[in-house]
Amino acid sequence: MAFATTRCVALDGARGHLVDVQVDVSPGKADVVVVGRAGAALREGLDRVRMAVVNSDLTWPAAQRTTILLSPADLPKSGTHFDLAMAVTVLAATGQVEHRQVDRTAFIGELTLAGCLRPAVGVLPMVMAAAAGGVRRVVVPEPQVEEARMVPDLTVIGVRSLAQVVAVLVGDPLPDAPPVAPASGTHLVQWRGADRLDDLDLADLRGMLDEKYAAEVAAAGGHALMLSGAKGCGKTSLAERLPTILPDLTPEESLELTALHSLAGVLDPSSGMVVRPPFAAPHHDASKVSVIGGGHGRVHPGEISRAHCGVLFLDEFPLFRADVIEALRQPLESGDITIARRDESVTLPAGGMLVVASNPCPCGNYTANNRTNRCSCPDPVRRRYQARLSGPIADRIDVLRHVRPASPSSHDPFQPAEPSAAVRERVAAARARQRERFAEHGWRLNAQVPSPRLKDTWPVAEEARRLIDKETHGGRLSARGAVRVQRLAWTVADLRAVRLERDVTPGVEEVDVALRLRMGRALDLSTVRGVEGAA
Repeated sequence: MAFATTRCVALDGARGHLVDVQVDVSPGKADVVVVGRAGAALREGLDRVRMAVVNSDLTWPAAQRTTILLSPADLPKSGTHFDLAMAVTVLAATGQVEHRQVDRTAFIGELTLAGCLRPAVGVLPMVMAAAAGGVRRVVVPEPQVEEARMVPDLTVIGVRSLAQVVAVLVGDPLPDAPPVAPASGTHLVQWRGADRLDDLDLADLRGMLDEKYAAEVAAAGGHALMLSGAKGCGKTSLAERLPTILPDLTPEESLELTALHSLAGVLDPSSGMVVRPPFAAPHHDASKVSVIGGGHGRVHPGEISRAHCGVLFLDEFPLFRADVIEALRQPLESGDITIARRDESVTLPAGGMLVVASNPCPCGNYTANNRTNRCSCPDPVRRRYQARLSGPIADRIDVLRHVRPASPSSHDPFQPAEPSAAVRERVAAARARQRERFAEHGWRLNAQVPSPRLKDTWPVAEEARRLIDKETHGGRLSARGAVRVQRLAWTVADLRAVRLERDVTPGVEEVDVALRLRMGRALDLSTVRGVEGAA
């Protein structure tokens, strides 16, 4: 009886599970079976594997019974990336490759009928899981070598074909093989896409001091932000500049986000690790699957996960589908999203900043001032439009700003606007304070601290607490809102500490500013400057 084992990886959302690919070749009726909860695409791979072995001038055990077990057998497995592991295991079981040559090695890649390799989606999280499981060498398609090498202390071998894999294992010279076709597609037209955001700067926006400060606080603490106002007042312009005031990702965040992009199939390996916070702005007609994640077969990360550690901007928020809006409840509360289906439950990170923008009515012209109100929407239409933002969702948004159109008196033409780089330095310093404060607990930002720990370990001053209680007992602030005000107050204090270069804890002034940010009240800019220590 011939028997051999190699390794591959099964993906469960953003988690990878090391899988033993075991092959038994024994006398009996000529047949090939796969056991171990293999998906349809994986079972179809049997024909690809057999023809790839034959067309690579290798021997397939045609007159014997071949059993392929994917262990653990109770773990669902899907995908075409198991092809290479199954082929190599068959070769090892039939003596064409020695067992010791495949020891502690994982094989990842899809095979063509000619024996060539195709790229696999999610190589980075697969390699991370393989390394965590004790694997010390991985074999991947050639274009994905750089992606796999993002995992340290691991030998990565890039190949083009099954014949090259066998040559590497037995120590023979590599045979010629055509280059592996890249997995990414090509745009049919040339356009700048998201690259246009690279040219944006906060200094482009004149005035808007209130809104810019709110954006700075939201960026520093990772708080959700809502911008409302008439059309053309600058909501979208401000939201698109939010990534410019976010600092570079930490190494841990970079690896986490790069793995998510690899899992989503949008990672360009030639660009290396993702180091800048991402920005995603799906159209308001986007489906729940595209925004939240899911899909047929393997679960794919949605826009909310692809914007992890960055900004997810939902413009024209009331026009989004009701199921999309309501699905935001969990990520706004916990920073992740769980997609549960019949036979699996997948949890994906969704810890980016949520920024939503809305008009006051469908035509975008409504104002409370009768002299400037040019709204043509009937009252019932306007009420239905505003009601699409449900109370539970609104209660989970930390900062509310009513954006007003800029006027000549709203800024000093002789005072240059502050550039993004200056604001980004303050945001980075404030975030560094938060990482240091929560170092023993694993949280990164004020917005991530659980309510009980916030109240017990990092409370605000007693007089400031009475200010929050007054708003809560008056019905103007919910219990959830009170917790979010406390988180905001800590962020305001962190920014003040950065300016004053000394330690600051939340007091009455910080809580007052946090309440104004939370409830959409106008800020006293002189007080805000005092709180931040600005001139």
